[in-house]
Amino acid sequence: MPGQGKPVSPYYPRSKVEVKGFSAVHYDFLMNVISMGFYSSFIAKAVALMAIRPDDRIADFGSGTGRNACLMAKNLSFEGGVTGFDISEIMLAKFRKRCAEIPNFEAVKKRIDKPFSFGKKFDKVFISFVLHGFPHEIRMNVIRNALDILKPGGKFFILDYGEYSLGELPFYYRSAFRLIECPYALDFIGRDWKKLLSSEGFGNFREDFFFSGFIRLLAAVKEKQQNETMA
Repeated sequence: MPGQGKPVSPYYPRSKVEVKGFSAVHYDFLMNVISMGFYSSFIAKAVALMAIRPDDRIADFGSGTGRNACLMAKNLSFEGGVTGFDISEIMLAKFRKRCAEIPNFEAVKKRIDKPFSFGKKFDKVFISFVLHGFPHEIRMNVIRNALDILKPGGKFFILDYGEYSLGELPFYYRSAFRLIECPYALDFIGRDWKKLLSSEGFGNFREDFFFSGFIRLLAAVKEKQQNETMA
């Protein structure tokens, strides 16, 4: 979510997406304050748009405290499940505590910014307000990781800033954006993400917008590759 405090990432010092210390301990409270109480209803709407099926297997990249995963899990049966990926021990501990009574969940300590392999394939991958906080070449690693662990026809959901020119926004939006966000976010909003995702093997896009287009849920489908079709 925008404005996750001001932690300094040991991997990407100009980023603000890695949450630790006080911000990690009080993350959910801070998100409620920053969003002026709209966070829960906003995320619930985004999750509803994912059209989760009871047997879906979902990967949550940058899963944090498990707040989003718990909302997703309400739509799942015992045949479905959620796997959260995060690098913060504090966040993972909160995730495990919050989701302790949810069947078929797991919290995995793994960096999503580096190429990785995983023993499971998923129907859906969800990432919320994380992608914008990486350098562009690292974002592409995240996208390729999502592609790799999705089943053919699986969906990748990116909940993040939309595409726009910061200069076209009202003054108060521009000021707030520059105050709370890192330089990587300025690059993120200027990219054509449907074109970039298409170049990696995604298609059949859908966009849903929030807060006057400031925030977007971008859904992309993993297209069947030739080797997968022939398998």
